[in-house]
Amino acid sequence: DVGDLDDIDSMVKSTVDGLGRVDIAVNNAGITRDIPIMDVKQADWDRIFRVNAKGVFFCMQRVAQELIAQGGGGRIINIASIAGKGYSGTSNVAYASSKAAVIAMTQIAAHQLGRHDINVNSICPGLTRTALYQAFLAERAQSLGVRPEEVEAQRNADIPIGRANEPE
Repeated sequence: DVGDLDDIDSMVKSTVDGLGRVDIAVNNAGITRDIPIMDVKQADWDRIFRVNAKGVFFCMQRVAQELIAQGGGGRIINIASIAGKGYSGTSNVAYASSKAAVIAMTQIAAHQLGRHDINVNSICPGLTRTALYQAFLAERAQSLGVRPEEVEAQRNADIPIGRANEPE
């Protein structure tokens, strides 16, 4: 559970115990759902931020502590999203805000951890055909009263190559 600091500590500890050290972390946990701006509730906001922002920050911080203790060096890669850059087709405002937080955290961490030779970057993928994306399509289609394929075709029309990314 990336929202639980004890679980984060256990994850890093088990990595170090099993492999002898940690060299790289990829913060890729993320959640969302399709919610119009006026329907976002506090529980939605808190749940999304718990995973997408809090989880990224504390995983990044804990791994950085380990990298520094090992003498420095290493890589941290945070998966953000084009939603964090204001993509209008995002699933909801809380998701976009959480991914903007990831972008900001990454930039600050890169500056502050660079002196320890820790490289910190974020990746901002666009639409990617994951299980999360499929669930989003189904939710959006249901709310619009259309088939998921219609929603996907409409979204793909805005992409220069005409299709969403594949996870591979």
